[in-house]
Amino acid sequence: MMTFGICLFILLMQFLWRYIEDLVGKGLDNMVLAELFMYAVLNLIPMALPLSLLLASLMAFGNLGESMELLAIKASGVSLLKTMRPLIILVVFISVGAFFFQNEAMPRIQVKFNSLMISIRKKSPELDIPEGSFYSGITNYSLYVKKKDPVTRMLKGVMIYDTSEGFDNMSVFVCDSGLMSVSDDKTFLLLNLYSGQRFANFRQSGLSDARRNNQFVPYSRENFKEKKIIIPFDSGFERMDESNLGSTQISKNIEQLAHSIDSLSLRLDTLNIYDRQIIGKNTYLTYRNTESYIKYKDEEAQKNKSVSATNATQIPTKIDFDSLLASYKVDELSGYVSVAANEADNNRYSNSMMETGQKASLQKSIRMHQIEWYQKFVLSFTCIIFFFIGAPLGAIIRKGGLGMPVVVSVLLFIVYYIINNIGLKMARDGYWEIWQGMWLSSFALFPLGLFLTYKATNDSTLFNPEAYGKFFNKILFIKTPPKLTDEQKEQMIQKIPSLSSLNLEPEVIHSLKSMDSDKLRNIVDNYKEFNYDKSMQIAALSILKERGADISDITNKQDRKSTERLMELFDKSSLLTGGCYLVLITLYIIDYFTSSALFGKFPNKVLILYIILYIRPLIFYFAFCEQAEKKTKGYQAFIVTLLFACYPLGYYQVKKKMKEDLENIEIISYE
Repeated sequence: MMTFGICLFILLMQFLWRYIEDLVGKGLDNMVLAELFMYAVLNLIPMALPLSLLLASLMAFGNLGESMELLAIKASGVSLLKTMRPLIILVVFISVGAFFFQNEAMPRIQVKFNSLMISIRKKSPELDIPEGSFYSGITNYSLYVKKKDPVTRMLKGVMIYDTSEGFDNMSVFVCDSGLMSVSDDKTFLLLNLYSGQRFANFRQSGLSDARRNNQFVPYSRENFKEKKIIIPFDSGFERMDESNLGSTQISKNIEQLAHSIDSLSLRLDTLNIYDRQIIGKNTYLTYRNTESYIKYKDEEAQKNKSVSATNATQIPTKIDFDSLLASYKVDELSGYVSVAANEADNNRYSNSMMETGQKASLQKSIRMHQIEWYQKFVLSFTCIIFFFIGAPLGAIIRKGGLGMPVVVSVLLFIVYYIINNIGLKMARDGYWEIWQGMWLSSFALFPLGLFLTYKATNDSTLFNPEAYGKFFNKILFIKTPPKLTDEQKEQMIQKIPSLSSLNLEPEVIHSLKSMDSDKLRNIVDNYKEFNYDKSMQIAALSILKERGADISDITNKQDRKSTERLMELFDKSSLLTGGCYLVLITLYIIDYFTSSALFGKFPNKVLILYIILYIRPLIFYFAFCEQAEKKTKGYQAFIVTLLFACYPLGYYQVKKKMKEDLENIEIISYE
């Protein structure tokens, strides 16, 4: 329920940002806005429900995995699917409820929401005339007010341009002040103007011609002390009749949609039959529609009654069109061809008009009804798919709360939303079959749900970076040197002398024991920076050993052979990568001066090979830095860019730094 409320709130904010221009500045009543938001929330449930199920399942199983409860459940012999069984039953009930909500409630909700939204869009904006600029929010009128008195509501320095009777018959009102009010039925504006003048053109038929010929156009001038003007301006809110949307697909359930699809399909079949008859009459061989040809055909049919039914309607003689064309002169033949071409164009135009007229609207209406019919089922199935994605994914990533689950849920929902919109538009425009477009998102995400469920059931390390690292190492034929085994690390730890065997003063030992483990590790690594001697380093190690702290990072640094082997592998792989870089630069230089289209394909292929070879030394370099622990991320990013842009120069810089780091690795001795 929490995630459902969060998803509804986010989608409601998105709805508000989308329609903010239609709502602001129209003086809508608070009850109207509350009603609109209520219908908007109900209308957004089909989109919020799958997202909330995905987020809730991710959070639930992520919390179980993070707190090791899921591991305890599996250790007790209960499989993941058996753990999910109660929630599967719950999600099935939710999906069935979503289907009935889509079928019974959504048609009524969509009718009320769309009718209210259309009514709000048609409402005129609230009258708010600014100071010092023209206001054109009233149709056929433009008002200018120099200043407004907020207490008396008087308008100072009023200028009005009235074009309600046409631009050529425009009237201009200029007055010192005015008072504006709205009629009781909110359909007219009442303007009381004081101490002003009215200018208007004389209405005459030749006004436009006189203006075009730059002749003098007479006008009238009227002085007044007080004048009243009535301007049509409907500022009331009128609700649209909901019955206007009763014939659309959004107002129908499954039974009504199926009945409408059958009725529309029958009308479309009738139009197709009529179109075929029209096309048959407008054939290129128009002589077949003449009375003489039809009479001749009937006479031949009477003569051949004894012939089989298949040959009864065949004409015994054939027309030789080549000889017919040869019998005409060139001028006559040109005229006949021109007439035939014009007749073909007319037939094509009439046929295309039939296709784009009533027939096209019927086809679109059928597609929209079919889309709405499939939409009732797609939502329920999407809820089940999202649960089977979220639950196993939460068990794999083992992260609860509103952090990682929210990020993963949003990314997956964006993918679903994009795929669903692509399928919807393809089905709506008739490029795909309706069922293909509507079920596209389900077809895309259902295999993902099965894959994640299978991986989570078998405790697969789907998001383990080491597994992917091993995979890419196999592809690139990278063999990293073996690290110290657990036995070798244990032997090195056993060599650390005890604290009692060290000749240190009690105060020094007491001060070291008062430090936490992180501080002691820092002393082991950087005792020279603190101006300590070798004995302080050994003492810090002894205290860490007594505490049972994890000192595997310290023991890894003692493996100098592995670090030297990584530098050797970097050197060997750099020879091949550097050679490929030189070949690539040479090819680009030759291609620049020769500009050969045939030769221009080779540099791009060598560039791909260079990128592949560039990865190998880079992996060895990162492994070396991990063991040496000397390079920051910023420096590594600089080295990556330098190596790719200029490998020989970058190799020289990297090799120099690697040697320095190797010499600075201190092997701890206990003598």
